[in-house]
Amino acid sequence: MASRAEPDDTGGRRDWRDVARDAADLALLGILLTVAAVPLCTAAAAAGTASAAVHDWTRTGSWPSARATVRRFGRSVLPGVPVSLLTLTVAGLLAADLAALATGRVPGGSPALLVTALVAAGLTGYAGLVVVEVGGNGGGRWRAAARSAARACLDAPARWAALTGVTALAGLLAVLVTPVAVPILAGYTVAALHAVAGRPVPGRVAGHGPAPAHPELP
Repeated sequence: MASRAEPDDTGGRRDWRDVARDAADLALLGILLTVAAVPLCTAAAAAGTASAAVHDWTRTGSWPSARATVRRFGRSVLPGVPVSLLTLTVAGLLAADLAALATGRVPGGSPALLVTALVAAGLTGYAGLVVVEVGGNGGGRWRAAARSAARACLDAPARWAALTGVTALAGLLAVLVTPVAVPILAGYTVAALHAVAGRPVPGRVAGHGPAPAHPELP
């Protein structure tokens, strides 16, 4: 993966080659993330390592070395196994509940389906912020990232809603695009989560109100 740092021979402007290189780097990141997550129990480690790489990229303009990335992934595998299993279990239960409500196999009708869908969407937005937060601490401290993300969601509901929108859009695109493009979409989704989490909250006055969800991001 290439660096975004370029000589100042164009006045700091980025041209189409820089954009194309960034797009290719993110596509490769998504492919590697998907391959690393194939055993399922390594999904959390793969997501955390990819998020840490994007965190470095957004801060320094350069991707971490392959050796540093492999080292991060190796350290994150065992701590990430319970996270992977918990995430897969919750996702499976919500999917089964939504399917049962949509087909009328359980009572509740449209109101229950809507509430369940909103809960599922909110949880995916929260999970997206957890992924961003764990990327900022090196890719393996999930408990600390979960606590930080929970506080950030309560402090800045607008950011939580925006992250929910990112994850919902990514899920919709994953259904619409050809399956071979889904791994590429994963890299773009991680980058989008970091971009949204790093945006300032509208209406906040400097020095007042809760801190940003991820203050180190640009």
